[in-house]
Amino acid sequence: MTLLLLWALKGALFLLAIGMLCALARLLIGPTAQDRVMALDCLYINGMLTMLVLGIIYASDVYFEAAMLIALFGFVGSMAMAKFLLRGEVIE
Repeated sequence: MTLLLLWALKGALFLLAIGMLCALARLLIGPTAQDRVMALDCLYINGMLTMLVLGIIYASDVYFEAAMLIALFGFVGSMAMAKFLLRGEVIE
């Protein structure tokens, strides 16, 4: 791995961490439930991307599998929260 790629990946990790902090702030202060759900979406996407960047840095398949699990559970959770906010119940 070249030095330029390593610096770029570390910069990406730093920017993803800043994005996660901003999403966490929106999650805590969000005036509506929809804002909080969108903040959770942003958090799981940033977490998934963080795992992908770590997988590239350490050249390990475990990080890619963890990123796939985060994406799967995040999507299912987002759909459940959207259905709950729309209808008031998750299971019909």
